[in-house]
Amino acid sequence: MRESIKIHARVRKKNNIVQRDYAPQPSNSSSNQLFSTATFPSSTYTFRMLKVLQRKLVVVGDGACGKTSLLLFFNNRQFHTAHIPTVFENTVKDFEVDGQHVELALYDTAGQEDYDRLRPLAYPDTHVVLICFSVDIPDSLDNVKEKWVPEILEHCPNVPYLLVACKKDARDDPDVVSRLASMSETPITYEQGEEMCRKISATGYVECSAKTGENVDDVFTEAVRATAENDSKKKKEKCLVM
Repeated sequence: MRESIKIHARVRKKNNIVQRDYAPQPSNSSSNQLFSTATFPSSTYTFRMLKVLQRKLVVVGDGACGKTSLLLFFNNRQFHTAHIPTVFENTVKDFEVDGQHVELALYDTAGQEDYDRLRPLAYPDTHVVLICFSVDIPDSLDNVKEKWVPEILEHCPNVPYLLVACKKDARDDPDVVSRLASMSETPITYEQGEEMCRKISATGYVECSAKTGENVDDVFTEAVRATAENDSKKKKEKCLVM
């Protein structure tokens, strides 16, 4: 008769990392920290799950620049043609970046001035910020430097931020081009976005379209990578101080 053992799993959390450790226990043992069990033939088994990286991401930018559409497409692959006021419910998206399991908490914000006093409530414990503008709204790019970067530096010091161009598809839309031309304006170019990225010292610059899905996942992948680089930088600074 072969003896059976049970695999007990405990969940530990440290520095925003959730780690599940699995270790064999005798079949007749008891534990107050039991998470789950599985029975195996007698032997020695040790399982260690991949660490789960937990990160909080906040999206800011002018009203109607495409923030909510970006989040909706990333979260459930939905796109709405009509303008959607900020109705995205804060949620957690599970996905993988460079082989790392990530639980990304997504926080939408309203860009209108009426919400200037409420918006800072979303900033505590943020790991990365997306500063968005719309390719078909020239003023939204100007406000990146004039409004959004100062606000982020005030409420989220030492937090990395990416510059994100939304509605990339609008650049080639004849109706958009015609509308802007009637106001002596043109869609924002890639070069203008890159230049702004350098001016504000953003971690990176990504252009995307929630309408076509182009580069949407890349936006959040780069955001998570930015948090990893920031963590590494903090560790190096800590070592230098010590």
